[in-house]
Amino acid sequence: MALLKAVSGCKPPQFAASHSFNSRKIENLRYHFHKWGCSCSLLPAHTPTSTLQDDNNPNAPFVTLHQTDSKGFHNDLNLLPKPLTAVDLTSSPRDGWKVRVAYQGLPGAYSEDAALKAYPNCETVPCDEFEAAFKAVELWLVEKAVLPIENSVDGSIHRNYDLFLRHRLHIVGEVQLRVNHCLLGLPGVRKEELKCVVSHPQALAQCDVMLNELGVLKITAHDTAAAAQSVALNCVRDTGAIASSRAANIYGLNVLAERIQDDDENVTRFLILAREPIIPGSDRPYKTSIVFSLEEGAGVLFKALAVFAMRDINLSKIESRPLKQRPFRVVDDSNEGSARYFDYLFYIDFEASMADPRAQYALGHLQEFASFLRVLGCYPIDRVL
Repeated sequence: MALLKAVSGCKPPQFAASHSFNSRKIENLRYHFHKWGCSCSLLPAHTPTSTLQDDNNPNAPFVTLHQTDSKGFHNDLNLLPKPLTAVDLTSSPRDGWKVRVAYQGLPGAYSEDAALKAYPNCETVPCDEFEAAFKAVELWLVEKAVLPIENSVDGSIHRNYDLFLRHRLHIVGEVQLRVNHCLLGLPGVRKEELKCVVSHPQALAQCDVMLNELGVLKITAHDTAAAAQSVALNCVRDTGAIASSRAANIYGLNVLAERIQDDDENVTRFLILAREPIIPGSDRPYKTSIVFSLEEGAGVLFKALAVFAMRDINLSKIESRPLKQRPFRVVDDSNEGSARYFDYLFYIDFEASMADPRAQYALGHLQEFASFLRVLGCYPIDRVL
């Protein structure tokens, strides 16, 4: 077997020997990865080390991360893994070949459900913030991170878009998860007895109709799993939580009602991040995510989008974020002075593989008038809910 290993922080993963890549195709893909953000060379496969350590602090102690038992209630909630923080990340021993996946939240969070959907036998690692999950991958603490990027009801998670440019990770997959909000309570409690319900603000808003019918006080929490944990720890009978059914199993709560969300078609899309990009193929539908900024000029955004339209490439997502390093540009505006306009970064998902010449020509064309362009990842499309 062979491994495409990155020279500058981008290392395409290992391929089985049954994958046949001739030298011309390898060289072509290597050229395009280098051109848009990754510099790759063909190196022999290597055996992963059994322990991982922070390069900046080689004397840091190792930390063992325990796998969450998602099959039943934890009798001692203190035994649940504590979320990693961005400031206390240290390296830990690798647990054999089991994939270790970071997510934001506590055990039982929807993000953990997404991680288990992508990697059913993985070891999940909770993190207190999105950035801690990014850093966990960068420090070799975990192999992957699964983070939400958009919800069909509430739209995009802008924080994660901004973190893409602060961390040199690659999108290697996506997961679409149907959200099933459940009303949870202590054993023996009926939903009519509840006076307060705690959950993440978005979950509370997505279940507004039922909560108004119950006439309960809404209390916000850091995430849905934290809400379930607080109800279990505080043992207040008149307080319920909105979380997943798996969270109910973990924290020993009863499901008082299922599918209480206002919109039945409530889907969250997650992205899988890794240190290494995958080598794109043409064996199944692929999606490519990019980010770019544009030079000034009339119709320049139209030109940017046209490079995909003229090649019959479908755009499935476009998101704009202010360019933080240069948030404003000044343009002439009458005789009284000047006007200030935002400069933007544009995030685009298009349905084509980087192995497709159309995608390569489109990005080459876009680069002619883009002041900045980076490929965030090329990965198989998830069509399973």
